Amino acid sequence: MAPPNNPIVPKFSLTRADSLDQYFSLSDDGKFSVKGVTLLSEIPSNVSFTEFNSICNYSESDAPFPLLQRVQSTSHRGGFFGFDVEEPADRMINSLGKFHDRSFLSIFRFKTWWSTQWVGKCGSDLQMETQWMLLEIPEVKAYALIVPLIEGGFRAALNPGDDGHVMLCAESGSSKVRESTFKAIAYVHVCDNPYNIMKEAFSAIRVHLNTFKVLEEKGTPSILDKFGWCTWDAFYLSVEPKGVFHGVDEFSKAGLSVRFLIIDDGWQSVNCDEDDDLDEDRKSLVLGGEQMTARLHRFEEGEKFRKYKGGLLLGPNSPPYNPMKPKMIISKAIEIEHAEKDRKRAIQSGDTDLSTLDDKIQMLKQELDELMGGENENKHENEASDHNSSSDEVEEYGMKAFTKDLRTKFKGLDDIWVWHALCGAWGGVRPETTHLNASVIPCKLSPSLAGTMDDLAVDKIVEGGIGLVHPDQAAELYDSMHSYLASVGITGVKVDVIQTLEYVSEQFGGRVELAKKYYDGLSKSLEKNFNGTNLLSSMEQCNDFLLLGTKQISMGRVGDDFWFQDPNGDPNGVFWLQGVHMIHCSYNSLWMGQIFHPDWDMFQSDHVCAKFHAGSRAICGGPIYVSDSLGGHDFDLLKKLVHPDGTIPKCQNFALPTRDVLFKNPLFDQESILKIWNFNKYGAVIGAFNCQGAGWDRQERRIKGYKECYKTMEGAVHVKDIEWDQTLEGLEMGFAEEYVVYLNQEDSLHLVTLESDPIHVVLDPSSFEIFSFVPVKVLGQDVKFAAIGLTNMFNSGGTIQELEFMDSSAKMKIKGGGCLLAYSNEEPKKCIVNGEEVAFEWSNDQNKLVFDLSWIEEADGVSEVIVQY
Repeated sequence: MAPPNNPIVPKFSLTRADSLDQYFSLSDDGKFSVKGVTLLSEIPSNVSFTEFNSICNYSESDAPFPLLQRVQSTSHRGGFFGFDVEEPADRMINSLGKFHDRSFLSIFRFKTWWSTQWVGKCGSDLQMETQWMLLEIPEVKAYALIVPLIEGGFRAALNPGDDGHVMLCAESGSSKVRESTFKAIAYVHVCDNPYNIMKEAFSAIRVHLNTFKVLEEKGTPSILDKFGWCTWDAFYLSVEPKGVFHGVDEFSKAGLSVRFLIIDDGWQSVNCDEDDDLDEDRKSLVLGGEQMTARLHRFEEGEKFRKYKGGLLLGPNSPPYNPMKPKMIISKAIEIEHAEKDRKRAIQSGDTDLSTLDDKIQMLKQELDELMGGENENKHENEASDHNSSSDEVEEYGMKAFTKDLRTKFKGLDDIWVWHALCGAWGGVRPETTHLNASVIPCKLSPSLAGTMDDLAVDKIVEGGIGLVHPDQAAELYDSMHSYLASVGITGVKVDVIQTLEYVSEQFGGRVELAKKYYDGLSKSLEKNFNGTNLLSSMEQCNDFLLLGTKQISMGRVGDDFWFQDPNGDPNGVFWLQGVHMIHCSYNSLWMGQIFHPDWDMFQSDHVCAKFHAGSRAICGGPIYVSDSLGGHDFDLLKKLVHPDGTIPKCQNFALPTRDVLFKNPLFDQESILKIWNFNKYGAVIGAFNCQGAGWDRQERRIKGYKECYKTMEGAVHVKDIEWDQTLEGLEMGFAEEYVVYLNQEDSLHLVTLESDPIHVVLDPSSFEIFSFVPVKVLGQDVKFAAIGLTNMFNSGGTIQELEFMDSSAKMKIKGGGCLLAYSNEEPKKCIVNGEEVAFEWSNDQNKLVFDLSWIEEADGVSEVIVQY
């Protein structure tokens, strides 16, 4: 959870300190050195370097005073690269110099909207559209971070060059926006700690640019520590009220409270340019991809939700619902998709008689229409609604009636959010259908995106163009949508397809100016309509958005979509894609976590790799939510993640890769496991995951499986893998003389010190182990005690709410029901739970103390526990 906003102190009390050390030098012979070590060589003469304090104007920043102080105190560690060219241009590529034989970690865009990790040894190893690069400098036990920035109307990215050169690409996105000189187009920061360098650098960039805010300045989204359900994989575009209602009910009947619901794509009023009736929704949309040329034609909900009648699903005479209906609809839509592909292939092969295929497609579409509901279904619904309502009730319809019924039935449902694209719908807003000035703008992709992965979504958007509301009306667009949604019971939004404005910026002042207007409008609407925090940003992993769009937004996706199978048809993708997802999320959190709360996306609890995903979600530090189909749940697995009331034993911070894997490739180097660390209130946790089996292929420009890598891996975990100094609480725990380590999957305890050998771990493909590290407390003179928490939860330590020690006892508050485990080198005299003495087990061989706790509804699941010696 982010700390509260720091108070604003008058800026005139800020003083600048002189540089403590000479960190940087750019020599006349083109060498850029850090603390005397050459980092880049053969730097062109048109490249400049300027120290941070020579460019940053602190007085113009609206950052809180404590943040300004911290930035000022480390300002001698940072500076800016610039360059100039003879002729102004809208796109320039310039070398920043070269390096060889130096390990780097980077993040690059592999699609327009998604970024991931990449490592290498020289400038030529970089990928196109690299967002930042962290270089290891072991000669002086330091790290250097290079971050391309925004300057004026330009944004920058790093690209690979020949012979080890690092190329900086600066582009405006408009032939009318041209420049020849840059003073601060990339930021460089140096630090001896790879985690501090991210904090320091992005804080400095925030103060310099003044176009975004870091996480500590923003509030907490209401869903951050709760369990939820997203409708996407359950319904795709066929989402409708009855299915959603029955879906939430399935969790409730299983004893799990859904605390937030995200109604994903499919609820809006959209149609396509070829639809003659501007006000009528496009019918029978089911599969993702079909909607990508559709445009918003009204701000209210689509017909499926608009016709919902209040009370329909509350009474004893609710209309029947077949939970298999969504799967049947999706299956039929897939049949149609395959038949249409057959028809396309027949045309390409020269066939002229297409009547058989046309008849088949027509028949399948009729069957789909029948599955999606017709007059008979509407008749049953109207009859049921009449039975379930009294004559003196005022009839309510639409989303407002539906959200009211959901909250009436499911008392724990705090939040109902809905999906929308940044421009309204995938294809934007349809001209002449709203009061806004919208026009269809053809899309033009930057040449830099030629190095990214082929993407159906990009192809479809380019095919149809974007119905762009004029940027002067961007704020009105969002307020029109959001004020209506707020009035009908929606408490937040998932905003998707964010990184698209760069496609349509030619006539609107370039990508930076266009983005500023849209992101400013979105921020204002979020603050007005959704508590300032209730927005999940998605398809947003590019520096345009991170550096321009996050003044208000405090939560965002840090991974690509959860893919339950390979969209390109590799049958093994069902396994190896899951490790890829974890790599995306953990390494992206290094930079995105400085700006917003990382969200690791939904998953499916009945997936073949569901447990693998669940282990990572348990310690990721963000919300936990699934996209299960109706009837497709593993409730036993979910109960290892979620309490009955829908809260979660969440870690205190966001998970990050351990230091020893920062410059490794845990996807296909055949030697590394992914290790991520995080803190609980009274301990720390490391998750070890075997993610080997897939990765980026720069020649094929796609992520693909590497079968030879999908195998059992060995690794080691040590108490020093935890970055204890990253929090004040952690710093204190880091000085413990001894630690107890609990292995959740193995169900074993180990007593270690900072000098102990690492704990060896063997992981099968797509498997994991969670290590809970708890400092040992000495009670009295001889008793050694450490509270582990509930072992039936993946994040055992997250169940400990309070912990207090006396001379001869330990007092705890534990949330949840199940088996409470503690380390105790002596048998206690008694264990007391909620004032009553209870039976316990103590084993002398592993010093395990265990006893059972019950979920107490009246106490919100919290038990008071005392262990006396």
